[in-house]
Amino acid sequence: MSASQPPRSPRSPELPDAPSPHVTGTGTPTLLVKIFGKDRPGITAGLFDTLAAFSVDVVDIEQVVTRGRIVLCALVTDPAAGGATEGNLRSTVHSWAESLKLQAEIISGIGDNRPRGDGRSHVTVLGNPLTAESTAAIAARITSTGGNIDRIFRLAKYPVTAVEFAVSGTATEELRTALAPEAAGIGVDIAVMSAGLSRRAQRLVVMDVDSTLIQDEVIELFAAHAGCEEKVAEVTGRAMRGELDFEQSLHARVALLAGLDASVVDKVRAEVRLTPGARTLIRTLKRLGYQVGVVSGGFTQVTDDLQERLGLDFASANTLEIIDGRLTGRVVGDVVDRAGKARLLRSFAEQAGVPLAQTVAIGDGANDLDMLNTAGLGVAFNAKPVVRQAAHTAVNVPFLDTVLYLLGITREEVEAADGLVD
Repeated sequence: MSASQPPRSPRSPELPDAPSPHVTGTGTPTLLVKIFGKDRPGITAGLFDTLAAFSVDVVDIEQVVTRGRIVLCALVTDPAAGGATEGNLRSTVHSWAESLKLQAEIISGIGDNRPRGDGRSHVTVLGNPLTAESTAAIAARITSTGGNIDRIFRLAKYPVTAVEFAVSGTATEELRTALAPEAAGIGVDIAVMSAGLSRRAQRLVVMDVDSTLIQDEVIELFAAHAGCEEKVAEVTGRAMRGELDFEQSLHARVALLAGLDASVVDKVRAEVRLTPGARTLIRTLKRLGYQVGVVSGGFTQVTDDLQERLGLDFASANTLEIIDGRLTGRVVGDVVDRAGKARLLRSFAEQAGVPLAQTVAIGDGANDLDMLNTAGLGVAFNAKPVVRQAAHTAVNVPFLDTVLYLLGITREEVEAADGLVD
């Protein structure tokens, strides 16, 4: 090295000639400092200001505040590396804690946290309410698969209680298979997703329309104006349960609408009721950079209006034929059926430049199953039993925006985004 060049610092992040003397290895002594008591401003700063006098390095930090009570954990290196003693550190931290009427516990140990096991998942639980009994059952089932619960935190407290378990040590699919029957048995909704960057990556969300995005079955709204609502509802129910071929049932129902004046389209549009939480779901997804679409066995006469009103990126449905100002009782073009919905999901994903693994599909009926199983995450929303059993996860509360929690988005984040000016 030239005499004109100053010696490089051994702690320089750009030029790490030598490791820090406080770097923790598997055999390095460490201290776990735990502080708990009534929360107030300045506790975290005060603890680390106290520790700073002993020249320790911070290895890990975890802090939780629940109903005004703080639990603060700091894993730090042994103070001996800086020339101090562990006894002095213990005495000083306890004195500081007592001065604030806090409790302190200091535990000696070796190294960092143990490595997390292979296979990492997010388990999201929705309960209304979430009981201690159901939480115990979920935790026990996770343990029975060989999984370890690394962390739990709350995503939302209303309109449902939503909590997330970070789990390691077992494969996501194995965990999902184990928890699905548990969820049905204890009356909660559980979604299991692989951990990783893809969860937060830009996504595409595609929804069914009737009884998912909206509360109604559109063809039944048309049928009410034609005076054949009961006949249409009967056929609709059989089709949604998978008892009838969708295309045949569609043609049979639409035929009953023959002769209706085309002005009925505006009346039906005005009668459509969005599902609670639908606007919040779409607005939040769009702010996060997601693309959102709908596919429907209903009709473009309604979905085109929804696309414009809600700012959807994609929309596809069947089209009622109108000639000389009246419905003919026929549809034109290719029918959007069960297989068609899955094809449209793939098409939307290709147009959006989003891998199928990063897509979410939401639906309630048997004709949504192919789409739900094609998507990276298929969500059965207040669905028929056959759909709940076949989908990746099920949501059985009447709020569409609860799907946000399955993506790791908290209620606080939703409300903070609503406070921003677009």
